[in-house]
Amino acid sequence: MLFTNNDLKKLIIPLIIEQLLVVLVGFADTLMVANVGEAAVSAVSLVDTINILLINVFSALGTGGAVVAAQFIGQGAAKKAKYSAKQLILITALLSIVIMIVVILLNTTLLHFIFGHVDVDVMKNAEIYFLFSAVSYPFIALYNSGAALFRAVGNSKISMINSAIMNAINIVLNAIFIYGCQWGVFGAVFATLIARAVACCVILYMLSHKDSELRIDDLYHWSFDFNYIKKILTIGIPSGLENGMFQLGKIMVQSLIASFGTYSIAANAVSNNICQMQIIPGMAMGLAMVTVVGQCVGANDYEQAKYYIKKIMKITYLCMSALIVLILLSTPFILTLYSLSDETLNLAYQCIFAHGIIGALIWPMSFTFPNCLRASNDAKFTMIVSAGSMLIFRLFFSYVIGQMFGLGLLGVWIAMFIDWGVRSIFFIWRYISERWMNRQLV
Repeated sequence: MLFTNNDLKKLIIPLIIEQLLVVLVGFADTLMVANVGEAAVSAVSLVDTINILLINVFSALGTGGAVVAAQFIGQGAAKKAKYSAKQLILITALLSIVIMIVVILLNTTLLHFIFGHVDVDVMKNAEIYFLFSAVSYPFIALYNSGAALFRAVGNSKISMINSAIMNAINIVLNAIFIYGCQWGVFGAVFATLIARAVACCVILYMLSHKDSELRIDDLYHWSFDFNYIKKILTIGIPSGLENGMFQLGKIMVQSLIASFGTYSIAANAVSNNICQMQIIPGMAMGLAMVTVVGQCVGANDYEQAKYYIKKIMKITYLCMSALIVLILLSTPFILTLYSLSDETLNLAYQCIFAHGIIGALIWPMSFTFPNCLRASNDAKFTMIVSAGSMLIFRLFFSYVIGQMFGLGLLGVWIAMFIDWGVRSIFFIWRYISERWMNRQLV
């Protein structure tokens, strides 16, 4: 077996801790910003829908590089794995810098085009948050790619340590800038920028270290190798388009939510924040799936791939169910920590409770499970299903249930659950058909 139970523990436990740290910092960010006012919370929530879209594009590149590296490792081709890692860092740096420049130049224009009907105070805060978020894009993009490469070799401890450093810096500086300096939204985004820059430098240094299995050496000589970049983009482009279409749909839905008023925007922000905690095990297992299945596919051993897919999904369901029960019991207390109105908190509680019940049943099949298809070079299928389901089901039913039927924010969340169910059906069918097999990328 390519992975013993001990190997899986070493891979999965740091991933869960890392995802927990990421979510807790998001929770702390929202909690601290909430003390500035609902306009600040709403502004951060709106901009983060765009930020997540772009960061997911960077993460998709990292996934492409991780799949290529994992399959080379499964083949025993260590030199090719290292070379592919170098190409990933190069293409990530160039793409993130280009996106940063575009967003800085079109900052105000983009925000007014997407969220033109929000309150003036919300828009002012959003402009500040978006501008400085853009400056941090190259740092978070390179960090994500570096972390993905360490996970590809099964060393998730490195990304966990770096995540801990980044998040600790973020929380401390948030407290200083928001409470001490009274910088509001600017303090929150400035803290994030510094934290991401430090984490990026640390992980790139560790990648270039002589003990790194995917060591990136000869840093002064860079050149494009389109053969390797094509392999990375074979996974990266479909995954990026999938994430991009998914987040674009969410932005369009967020624009609809913005029309429901500041209460709905703030409730959606708080709900998303807490619901991210519910899916921590699923996100971690999805990352583990790329490493494990990628190496099995590289070794052309699909029986092991099937074995590990089933095993990881069982672990995912057990961990998510236990965590969701704990969070739902704690939600009334958690919500009291936010300085929000009763109307906002009541609406948030309804969304959180519904997300927990439905999420325990179908979220893993919608988001963790498809990573086994991506790791086997079947990313085009997941792209088509995810993008199609988002546009046809989530977006359409958000307007029908949320606006036409008058259910508002809760209707938008019901549409999201419908989207999850449709995805799950298609992904399960694809797995059973075995059309994802025999698609080695390297």
